[in-house]
Parts: sequence; C-alpha cells; structure tokens
Amino acid sequence: MNTVMIVSLVLCAAIAIWGVVSPDSMTGAAQGLVNYSLTALDWFVLLLSTAFLVIMAVMAFSKYGEIRLGKDDEEPEFSTASWVAMLFAAGMGSGLLFWGVAEPIYHFVTPPVGEPETAITARNAMVLTNLHWGLHAWAIYGCCGLVIAYFTFRLNLPSMISTPIKVGFKNIFNKATLNGMGNTADILAVIAVIFGLAGSLAMGTLMVRSGMNAVFGTDNSVTMSMVIVAVMTVCFLLSACTGVDKGIKILSNVNMLTAVLILLVVLFGGPTAYLFQSFVYSIGDYLIQLIPLSFKTYAYTPAGSWNWFHGWTLTYMIWWLAWGPFVGIFIARISRGRTIREFVIFVVGVPTIVSMLWFAAFGGAAIHIEMFGAGGIADQVFADVSAALFAFFEYFPGAAVLNFLAVCLIFIFLVTSADSGTFVISMMTSNGNLNPVTKLKITWGLIIAGITVATLITESVFVARAMAITGAVPFVFIIIMQLVAFFRVVREDPFLKRSHTKVRTIGGDSAPDKSAA
Repeated sequence: MNTVMIVSLVLCAAIAIWGVVSPDSMTGAAQGLVNYSLTALDWFVLLLSTAFLVIMAVMAFSKYGEIRLGKDDEEPEFSTASWVAMLFAAGMGSGLLFWGVAEPIYHFVTPPVGEPETAITARNAMVLTNLHWGLHAWAIYGCCGLVIAYFTFRLNLPSMISTPIKVGFKNIFNKATLNGMGNTADILAVIAVIFGLAGSLAMGTLMVRSGMNAVFGTDNSVTMSMVIVAVMTVCFLLSACTGVDKGIKILSNVNMLTAVLILLVVLFGGPTAYLFQSFVYSIGDYLIQLIPLSFKTYAYTPAGSWNWFHGWTLTYMIWWLAWGPFVGIFIARISRGRTIREFVIFVVGVPTIVSMLWFAAFGGAAIHIEMFGAGGIADQVFADVSAALFAFFEYFPGAAVLNFLAVCLIFIFLVTSADSGTFVISMMTSNGNLNPVTKLKITWGLIIAGITVATLITESVFVARAMAITGAVPFVFIIIMQLVAFFRVVREDPFLKRSHTKVRTIGGDSAPDKSAA
C-alpha cells in the first residue's frame, strides 16, 4: 500500500473541497498560520535561509565541487541552454513578470526605513528586490535540489524527499521509525508543493486576467479567472503527460526566448544607458549589503519597519522554502550528469545575475519614470499590482505587441510551473518514479486546480501569497534533516576517497628517497 499517496490524496482533496465550499474559511486559516509563523520564527527563517547560501558556497568551492551527480563519467542529460530555461520556468517564471515593475516601486514609495522617493531610496529599493529574488532564493532551491540529485543519481536511489532521511539516519533509528519519519516528510512535501503552486498560480491568473483586459478588453471578473484556470489546467495536464523531455522542455525554451525578447525591448526602448548603469550600480550595492541584510531582523527599528520585514523579506524566504520540495526535485530531475560545482554556479549564480538584470530593466525603468519622467507608475502599482506591468508597457513603443507577448509569456510560465509541479508531485507519490503514470498526473492536476480556484475567489494577491507559503511552515524542519543526512553521507563519497588516494600516491612518488642518501 502506498501510504504517502493515499494520505496525501485524502488530505489535499479535503483541502480542495474545503476551499471550494468555504474559501474564506480556508484562506483565513492559512493567513492565521502564516501570521503566527512570521512572528514566532522570523529570526530562525532568516538565519536558515542565509545558512543555505553559505552551504552552497562551501559545496561549490571545496573538494565536494568535483563530485558528479551521476556516475563519474556521465554526461549531462540536457544542453546547458535548455537546462537554464527549465530552471527559470519552474523556479520563478511568472513571478519575475508579476513583480518586475511592482516590487521596486513598492520599496521606492514605501521603504522600510528612510525618506520615500529619494535617490538613496531608489538604490535601496533595488537592493531589497535583489535580496528577495537573488542568491538566498536560489540557494534554497539549490540545497533542496542538490540533496535529491545526489541521492537519486549518485547513489541510484528513489527520487523522494524521504530518501536522504532514510539513508542518512539508518544507523541512528530503527526501520519502523525511519519509515514513519520518511512518510511524514513525503506527505508534508506534497502539501507544501500543493499550497505553493496554488498560491502562485492564483497570482499568475490575476495577472493574465489584467493582461487580457488590457489587450482584448475582456472583463476583470471572477468568472474570467475561472475560465483562465480551466484553460490553463487543460494545457498543463497535456504538457505534463508528454514528459520532461518533450512538453516541459519545449515550453521552457519558448518561454526563455519570449522573455529575452521583452527584456531587450525594455532595455533598448527605454533609457538604455541609465538602465545598464542601474544594473551595474545594483550589483555593487547588493554585494556590499548582502551580509548585513542577511542577518537584519529590524529588531531595533519602529514597528512599521518590523511589519515591512515580515510582509516582504520573511514572506519571500518562506515562499522559496514552500517551493523547495517542488523546485528541488524538478531541478534534481534535470541536473543529472552535472558536477556539484557546475550545479551551484548554474542553479544559484546564473539565475541571480539574470534576475538582477531583469529587475534593473523593469524596476529601474519604472523608477526612472517616477523620478525623471511623467510619473504615474506608482499609482498604477498601488491601484492594481497585477495590472502594473501592462500599465508600464504603455510608456514604450509597440505597447499592444508587448502586452500580447506578456500575456502569452505569463500564461506559458503558469503552464510550465503547473505541469512541472504536477509531474513532481506524481513522482513523490509513486515511490520516486521518474516517469509517473498519466492517471496520477491528471488526479493531482485537478486537485491543484481546485485549490487555485478557492484562492482566486478571494480576489486578493496577498491572500494568494499567504496560500503559497502555508505549506512551507512545517516543511522547514524536513529540509534541515535532509541536509544533515546529506552531509553524513557525502563525506564518505568514493570519489573523495579516490582523489585522496591519488594525491597521496603522487606525493609519495615525487618525494625524495631519503633511504638512498
């Protein structure tokens, strides 16, 4: 009997039914749990997120970096371009479009400290945005993905959240205890993924709806949201059923090309020199403030700053943790054959640089309009954050084309995120099967759609964000156990022993023969 699948299905189906029957009650409970967690565990979440970044740096630049996620001579399964495209599609996708304009403007107009709408506040707005979407976020994903990839491809074990725990603690706990811990870990991971996906898909749907209103003049109603979810569900189920090497890979590549095209239009259709200056400036500011901000809990500042910290930085860190099991398993699935050093560079470093360029272009251009242009972007952001991007495009040539491309891109990002998530959940509930059966994918896809519908009924972006991070609260402790298990096992990797033996042999051969003297 597959305990994980049965219990997960029952719990998630019950949550979906609860949400459809009484959406206010479900979302209220989710917000209550999130608010309590943000208050009680704020210091712990920030410290843990920073620890993940340190772990990734150590793994990349130490002896462990040469270990390959697979056999020692194994080649990568996907090309580097397709690999990076799938990383973005699963990891952040529509979030970059949703918050690209809005978040820097939020921090520019309502900063946690200091005077609003000044030059220094503009710089800090970019730093804070990069903190939320940069190294910390991708380090969380990297840790979750590296652990699973190592146990799955290096040790040839099932691709399950529970695998590291069962293997790493086998000399500490008995079999029955390990099975109980493993099943609990897998079930919590499924719930975290379900909630994370539902909240993110709800936000993306609101943005598609706003885009369709701007492009086609459709109405901004709940009914339209339901239509979008229905079409999206059909599309992502079709894509998920074709497998990673077909549907998800093709859609991810289309996504990347379209995103690059829109980015180039913003970069070269706007104040180009200013945007590149902003990008370079933001890199320096970010690196200078990275360490202080990684530990800044706003404990000695007014209540407003403390509330800002909870509403933004802490919410983001828990959000990435919520997506950790989903994105981690998906990243692991597409990273076979990469070395750990290569994994860290491309999973943490490259996406961070691209994200910073994205926010420098979109956020930088929006701030430029507010500071040196006609203004009006901030009013649009605070009136309807999901429509901010489309209002922003009105300041560029070919706005109608940009709006259309953005709607298509957001929709495809939603589809790729949803089908990746459906694929991963199906793997997690079929004992780590790398190619789960179609019937299971359809079942989970429908459950995800049900919870997404319940979230959308509230019409609130912030309720959707609360839903997205609800599942992460209990899963945080599972990630810690995974990492402890990983370190217990990786230090005994045969590659390290062979390398050590080789160094000793070379050293012995090259040493002078004292006995001959």
